[in-house]
Amino acid sequence: MARAVLISGAGGALGSALVAHFAQSDAVVVAAGRGVVQAELDAKYGVGRTLAAPLELASEVGWRELVERLTREELAVDGAVLAAGGWRGGAPLSETGDDVWSSMLAVNLETARVSLRALLPGMLGARRGSIVLVASLAAARPWESAGAVAYAASKAAALALVQATAAEALASGVRVNAILPSTIDTPANRSAMPKADFTRWVAPASLAQVAGFLLSDAARDISGAALPVYGRVGV
Repeated sequence: MARAVLISGAGGALGSALVAHFAQSDAVVVAAGRGVVQAELDAKYGVGRTLAAPLELASEVGWRELVERLTREELAVDGAVLAAGGWRGGAPLSETGDDVWSSMLAVNLETARVSLRALLPGMLGARRGSIVLVASLAAARPWESAGAVAYAASKAAALALVQATAAEALASGVRVNAILPSTIDTPANRSAMPKADFTRWVAPASLAQVAGFLLSDAARDISGAALPVYGRVGV
């Protein structure tokens, strides 16, 4: 079977940078999530380099269908970067509605849980593989997320999920790690914070390189890590 690297949240700014990074490797890139179009990927990276997988990332049925499709197409996912996520906030917990709380848990925690459940069986069976979750600085420093409690809690829970899962998979040779970016330099973030110093933020291409390292054999002894990628934000 041919080797594949899967990127979830591939339609977003970070996901697109991850697809671009791994499209330069010898693996087929499976671009999973909303807004991915095969014709656009083919035009950008060449026919056969990527596989578009439109998918609701919290759907267990959708993931099961994708795994079955990859098996039919003789693609073995031995690396994955889970980059789906979102931010909602702007109010203290006492004023945060149930819709904000539920949406943050859904997009930042539930997508990670369902993705891991879908990807791990194949890797555990092969006794090899590496998964990287894009968490957040907020998971390590939640006190800096006043006004965005739901976001910080969901990212912290996702980090705990990764580290507990890493311990479960360790003996099998499958590695699970997290990277913790500060603000990512995306068009959406620039629009939301036009007066910020963008040079202090983390470039998507930089995060892609860090993820690439964690998926590589050079990181074969790293699992359960929460790797800070803070840019020029003070530690």
